[in-house]
Amino acid sequence: MENKKEMRNWLDEMNLSHPFVIAGPCSAETEDQVMKIANQLKDTDVTAYRAGIWKPRTRPGMFEGVGEIGLNWLGRVKKETGLLTTTEVANSVHVDLALKHDIDILWIGARSTVNPFIVQEIANALKGTDKIVLIKNPVNPDLSLWLGGIERIYTSDIKKVGVIHRGFSTYDKSNYRNNPEWQIAVELQSNFPDLPLICDPSHIAGKRDLIFDLSQTALDLNYDGLMIESHCDPDNAWSDAAQQVTPDRLIEIMKDLVVRDKTSLKDDFQNELNKLRSQIDIADQNLLNTLGSRMEVAKKIGILKSDNNVAILQNKRWNEILGKMILDGETHGLSEEFILRIFKAVHQESINNQERILKKNK
Repeated sequence: MENKKEMRNWLDEMNLSHPFVIAGPCSAETEDQVMKIANQLKDTDVTAYRAGIWKPRTRPGMFEGVGEIGLNWLGRVKKETGLLTTTEVANSVHVDLALKHDIDILWIGARSTVNPFIVQEIANALKGTDKIVLIKNPVNPDLSLWLGGIERIYTSDIKKVGVIHRGFSTYDKSNYRNNPEWQIAVELQSNFPDLPLICDPSHIAGKRDLIFDLSQTALDLNYDGLMIESHCDPDNAWSDAAQQVTPDRLIEIMKDLVVRDKTSLKDDFQNELNKLRSQIDIADQNLLNTLGSRMEVAKKIGILKSDNNVAILQNKRWNEILGKMILDGETHGLSEEFILRIFKAVHQESINNQERILKKNK
């Protein structure tokens, strides 16, 4: 993408003294509910008020949003509180209605980002707008698909672009509704450092008691802002009740979060940091050497299996290795989740090497 630095201008122009915060209910339910929450948030660190007007639901018959009438309520929020307004759009009709009602920020949801046809339809409808457009990560952990959505929006002459990290679906056991997979968002940030990055801890967590820790992690990773669902009566919310917090709790969260400096120019800090980074460089090189040595052994095993017509995958042996590594990893302060991710990748690379040997020796 050309002129990537233009993408950060909209955030820089706000000149905020705190992270950019989007907050409000998962769904706009009634005008009274929308206004009650907005009035509780108007004199806080919240800059933009969110409310779902159209709700893509997993199964028919679930609450799918109040529709266009909710846009009128957001207009009243802007007029009476001065907060920016934002909602999700999932097709060109939504876009046209949101623009007609002067919604300030439009975001593309995870279920839409996963479909390039939908993203392109939205991009065409938004073409040339000066509104802020945010793209949530796709449901599945696919960085290329996420970047593709960004590119489709940006190539429609939309300069005020940002992204929202809301975690990724998984069938594996997890503490989260959607696994954060922080490394994917960090890689996106590394490739596009001028693209504003916002974390949605509500959808990552799926439950309100995890929101603070996830928000702090995001700020520690230099995220630019947070999108947190807030409801005046969370337990009775019409959608996503478990992950919403009250406005009072949101204010507490914002007060307790620590915003880190991006760096320090102090000589003692820089000297110690450089020393520790040198140790990391050495450890990384040793890690590569160890992995390389392991793969050489795996290749020898592949040759042995090929010569004796033995199948590559040996589940009993693999489960023994995995169990041992999880236990050993605990003694080094390494989580089970990390060990599983690392050793599954190592195991897959070993299988790939052995498959190449078997094919070569056919």
